[in-house]
Amino acid sequence: MVIAAGVSCAEPIETEPAPDVFLADLTLGDTAQVGVPKNVTNHSGYDNQPFFTHDGQSILYTCETEGQTDIHRFDIAGGATERVTRTAESEYSPTPMAGGSAFSTIRVEQDSTQRLWAFNLDGSGARLLLPDVAPVGYHAWVDSTSVALFVLGSPPTLQMTTLTSGTTTVEADNIGRSLHKVPDQRAVSYVRKISDSEWWIIVFDPAAHEHTRLVQTLPGREDYAWTPDRSLLMADSTTLYQWKRGWDDWSPIAELASHGVGPVTRLAVSPAGDRIALVSDVY
Repeated sequence: MVIAAGVSCAEPIETEPAPDVFLADLTLGDTAQVGVPKNVTNHSGYDNQPFFTHDGQSILYTCETEGQTDIHRFDIAGGATERVTRTAESEYSPTPMAGGSAFSTIRVEQDSTQRLWAFNLDGSGARLLLPDVAPVGYHAWVDSTSVALFVLGSPPTLQMTTLTSGTTTVEADNIGRSLHKVPDQRAVSYVRKISDSEWWIIVFDPAAHEHTRLVQTLPGREDYAWTPDRSLLMADSTTLYQWKRGWDDWSPIAELASHGVGPVTRLAVSPAGDRIALVSDVY
């Protein structure tokens, strides 16, 4: 994710192919079932990093317009898209905050500094959350004040901080970009890259200060999503896989190529577990 002078939270914005966000119904059970995906952004530029709002009725995502990125919102029921931020800076990785009235985002500031900011859901009230922590690439909220950070460097590190202290502690290194709160737990999951061929999804419990390995990722893949029943979803090219505790390995659950979906990168699952958002390049 490089923009200038070394590192950035934003992936390079490519004109061809261009990623779009697809939305499909999701049914949970012993094995998850995926409906027919629909392209809901259908935009010639860069659309990425979807995240469902707390009520599950909208998707916040990163959209490139006029040479920079802002946060947009897709209303699922109405099918309408709204531009939420309209700033001189670029914003990435919109993530709803506790209470549902605001979202956090990684902002690339005018001098290319990357820090954690917040906005009200309507795009107003921009505020810097962690003035002294940079460069931040990705983040996930553990609770209303504690946040896990992917901090860029060689190697990138998992760091934990609170809004009250602003002091970070390094908890792991050589991590991947995909950070997520574990459903119904005060814990966060991340990918630890042990070697080029061995990557693990790990749960970190900040209170107990414990790191627990769950499962190795699909080869070379680092993007995944939790479902409310605490299973994991991950894609390899156009095939979607599922993993649950007690399973020996990932199990394929859907082949998406027949629905016009290319290789999938990012995933997000709605709070109710009834929808899944997928990011795929559109050629």
